[in-house]
Amino acid sequence: MSNLTIRRSNERGHAQHGWLDSHHTFSFADYHDPKHMGFRALRVINEDRVAPGQGFGTHGHRDMEIISYVLEGALEHKDSLGTGSVIHPGDVQRMSAGTGVRHSEFNSSKTDGLHFLQIWIIPDKAGYAPSYEEKNFSAAEKQGRLRLVASPGGKDGSVTLHQDASLYAGLFAPGESATYALPEGRNAWIHVARGKVTINGETLSAGDAASVEAAGAQSLKIDGVEAAEVLLFDLG
Repeated sequence: MSNLTIRRSNERGHAQHGWLDSHHTFSFADYHDPKHMGFRALRVINEDRVAPGQGFGTHGHRDMEIISYVLEGALEHKDSLGTGSVIHPGDVQRMSAGTGVRHSEFNSSKTDGLHFLQIWIIPDKAGYAPSYEEKNFSAAEKQGRLRLVASPGGKDGSVTLHQDASLYAGLFAPGESATYALPEGRNAWIHVARGKVTINGETLSAGDAASVEAAGAQSLKIDGVEAAEVLLFDLG
């Protein structure tokens, strides 16, 4: 048995601010659900759609690993570390807020929408020096397989996380599949960013998620149904 727990897209929190349309997998801002405060060290998955030329003005963070994962459009980032960049689909951006950092995030286009995931992971300790990193992972690297994109120590060319957490990204066309061997005692959260897949036979669509918590060693099989993009978190 896979012991999957399913969380459907329409069960998430939702905030509509005009310029920002945001769905919250876990409690965030005005959305509070004691049953969904996070999953292990995974604290936030916000699916954000930002209107052209709009964005989040300068604001501060502390002691959080923040990953931005663009699905469509271009995200412009500026921070108090002196970093300024624009990331696109395929780019994974990691900012360790550590002892404190201020940043802004904007849709860099004046004409096209921005669709991205903002992911927060609680670090393994407080007080890291703030840092920033971004890397590109081509579609070919992710097609029909799970590509490691974030991990402790930055294994296999991934961005580095200050936590016992690994993030994989995969693209699946109909008929393509990948299997992930989840070790005993580990925990998994799988988020379907777009499209449709089955996970161990359960059908999930964009915005849906499946989790496995502290089970015995098992295989998680992802099968493409409609062209899909999937994130898998392996957590302690």
